[in-house]
Amino acid sequence: MPVQQLGHRLHPAHRGARAPGAPAPRVVAAAHENTAIAMAHGYQLLSGQVPAVMAHVNVGTANSGLGLINARRARVPMLVMAGLTPYTDSPAVPGHRTNFVQWGQDSFDQAAYFREFTKWDYRLATADHLEVAVDRALAIADSDPAGPVYLTLPKEVLCAPASHAPVSPRPRLRPNPPARPDAVALARVAHAIRNAKRPLILTAELGRYRGGPEALWQLATRHGIGVVEFGKRNFFNLATHCPVHLGFDPGTQVPQADLILAVEDPVPFIPAFVALPHGQVPPIVQIGVDPLFSDLPLRGFPSDLALPGDPAESLRLLTRLLDADPVPDVVARRGALRIEHEVAFANARVAADTDAHRPAITKRWLSRCVGQAVDDEVVIFNEYPLDPLLVPRRLPDSWFENSIASGLGWALGAALGGKMARPDRTVIAAVGDGSFLFNTPLSALHAATAHRLPILIVVFNDCAWSTIRKSTRGDFPGGHAQATGNFALCDLGADPAYDQIASACGGVGVRVDRPDAVPEALRRGLELVRGGDRFVLLDVRCERDA
Repeated sequence: MPVQQLGHRLHPAHRGARAPGAPAPRVVAAAHENTAIAMAHGYQLLSGQVPAVMAHVNVGTANSGLGLINARRARVPMLVMAGLTPYTDSPAVPGHRTNFVQWGQDSFDQAAYFREFTKWDYRLATADHLEVAVDRALAIADSDPAGPVYLTLPKEVLCAPASHAPVSPRPRLRPNPPARPDAVALARVAHAIRNAKRPLILTAELGRYRGGPEALWQLATRHGIGVVEFGKRNFFNLATHCPVHLGFDPGTQVPQADLILAVEDPVPFIPAFVALPHGQVPPIVQIGVDPLFSDLPLRGFPSDLALPGDPAESLRLLTRLLDADPVPDVVARRGALRIEHEVAFANARVAADTDAHRPAITKRWLSRCVGQAVDDEVVIFNEYPLDPLLVPRRLPDSWFENSIASGLGWALGAALGGKMARPDRTVIAAVGDGSFLFNTPLSALHAATAHRLPILIVVFNDCAWSTIRKSTRGDFPGGHAQATGNFALCDLGADPAYDQIASACGGVGVRVDRPDAVPEALRRGLELVRGGDRFVLLDVRCERDA
């Protein structure tokens, strides 16, 4: 169950769950831990508050594992808690074993299940330690690089009398602030930008930090630096109409660059897909809270200069340094980048528009229609198929993707949590049919109905694991699967009526089969979720990728 940060003002609808006058968190029930932890993830993204998730002992922790991995790789803070099976069967001890499962659910080290993906874990030994344990957990979770923490709660401790010690209304521990950027190192970077002919900024996660997108816009547009978002666009980093935005594929841009600034980007580019002149990577400056991404076991991108600290502040300071001593040919650089930007985005739109007259719906056409249907108040949670080239985004906190770990089963819960945090925003979850199945859909749709969270779900349904098909073609371009069209374990086999599943769960389900029906289906779906309290699911039957 995701809950708001401990001590936060209780939502009026849930005041019956606590003693009059006592502060308590809002409690939100979910039928499966995967939904709960994804909801907490999405809630944090749009609220900025650290949520808590409560799971059932070791089995509940196992169900939470995907979400823990995603939160860790996305650097999303949350407090994950789980019970521990009782350790005694003596009736004299409150909380003793009374059920046969309490033998089978015992673990040697429950916290070890996902210790690699939590920043801190602790087994509560006594109720007297509860306040300091929770304070410490929240402070560590919210210290950069942020991430999930794990607190286990023995049943005997939970059943013991509560401590009579007064509870502070404010936490006694505060998160560590990011380090201040190094002024000397920043001056070196500004000098390198002035001397570069074609500097390039690569980013994926700058938008996690408040003010990051605005700082990137100012630096890049004022001083003629091209920007590519890559490595999964987990956050909104730069408005797509920005005249120096060069798209989402670094493959053609990296070989032309003579200086790269990798800003909060764990994977700036994939070396196997980039043809570098003479095999040499241009100088790379890595900027971020942890620019070397020390929690990733193997990452060999060069770091000619690492600049730790608040990345938004680093970009602002770089802009000031360059304002004081501008790039000599900045006007020409800005003009050339504007043309590249306009050509890249216009070509994508023209290509998508040609699909309007095809007999089947392409994913490109569906992305184009979504882009035409949305406005600035829409928030999108994308799990794979939606093409960002075709979906204009202008404002921060308007686009999120699942983490670099790509743990499928995230978008539905995240969209629900985002809607809970910002009920004033229209929320869309875009998923493939494969990722829809990973999302424990009955649990997610149940939560949407139970908590009256009207979101629009768009299922790109091609009855296949299309990403695995692409990977197979890439690894074996002349192989048996490519020659015969028989991609083992890639076809889903069954073809459920997802629209009927949505209707059975209390939502509005619509099947869309024709390209010309897509715009109206999206328009009507947005109208329904904006004006009511039921979710809408569009089961859009798409052509498989060529």
